[in-house]
Amino acid sequence: MNTDYIKGVIVPIITPCDADEKIDEAGLRRQVDFCIDGGLQGILAFGSNGEFYQIEENEMERGLEIMLDQSAGRVPIYFGIGAINTRKCVRLAQMAAAHGVAGISVLQPMFLKPTHRELFLHFKTIAEAVPDTPVLLYNNPGRVGYSMTADLVDDLAHKVENIVGMKDTSGDITLTEEFIRRTRDVGFKVFGGKDTLLYASLCLGAVGGVCTSGNFMPEMIEKIYARYVAGDVGGALEAQFELNPVRLAMDGASFPVASKDMANIRGLAVGNPYRPSLPTEEEPVYEMMCARMREAGLI
Repeated sequence: MNTDYIKGVIVPIITPCDADEKIDEAGLRRQVDFCIDGGLQGILAFGSNGEFYQIEENEMERGLEIMLDQSAGRVPIYFGIGAINTRKCVRLAQMAAAHGVAGISVLQPMFLKPTHRELFLHFKTIAEAVPDTPVLLYNNPGRVGYSMTADLVDDLAHKVENIVGMKDTSGDITLTEEFIRRTRDVGFKVFGGKDTLLYASLCLGAVGGVCTSGNFMPEMIEKIYARYVAGDVGGALEAQFELNPVRLAMDGASFPVASKDMANIRGLAVGNPYRPSLPTEEEPVYEMMCARMREAGLI
C-alpha cells in the first residue's frame, strides 16, 4: 500500500453551514479552495473542528462529495470518523472508501472507557472493513477522556496492515515521541495534532501535522513545515513562534467556535457554529483574537 503522500500539513476543515444547519455548499467550496491555495498538503473532512458530532450521516456524505469535487485531485481528502459504535464506524468507513478518499481517520470512542482489547478490536474491525484504504488513528484524550497507549498503537501498527499512521493531539510530547519510536520500523506515519507543537513534532520524526489554524492562516502554519523539510530548521522555529500568539488567542473561546470566529474575522464567511455552540461574543476574548490576527498581518 502506497502511503508516500501521507504527509505535510492537513487541515481539519471547518464545515460552513446555513441558518438551517445544512452544509453551505458555496461556503464549503470556497473553504476548500482557500486551504489548497494556502499551500496545505491535505484536507480532513469532519474532524473535531469540522463538528462531525453535529452532522447527520447523509449530510456528511453530501459534504464529502462536495469536497472531493472541489478539490479535483489537487490534494488528498481524508474522512474523519468519531462515532462510538463500531458498526456505525464501519458503515461510515465503507461509505468514504466507496467515494475514493485518500484515507480515513478514526477517533477513539468517547464517553466509554474501553480496555486495550476492546480498542484493538474496534480499530481492527474498522480497518478490515476497508482493506484497500489507509487508516489513521486519532488520539484526542482531551475530548474523549482517555489516551491511546503506546502499547495499543504499537500493536495496531504491527498487526493491522492498513493502519498506517495516526494524529496525536495529546500535547504530551514524550507520548508522541514514543508513538514514533515504537512504530518507525514499519513506516508508521505520525502527525502532530497541536498547532503549537508542529515544529517540535517534526523534530521528533513526525511527517506533518493536522492543524486547525490551516482554516484561517494556512500560509503561516504551512511555512513551518515548508521551512523544516527544506532544511531551514531555525527558520521553521521562527515561523512557529510567529504562529503561536494567534493560535493561543483561540483558547479563550469555547471549543470549537474559535476556528469559525477567526475564519469569519478574516472575511471567509463560514457561518456560525452548530448549536448549542454560539459565536464568541465576550468582548475581551474576541478583541484578543482580532488583535493577534492583526499583529500577524492576517487582517
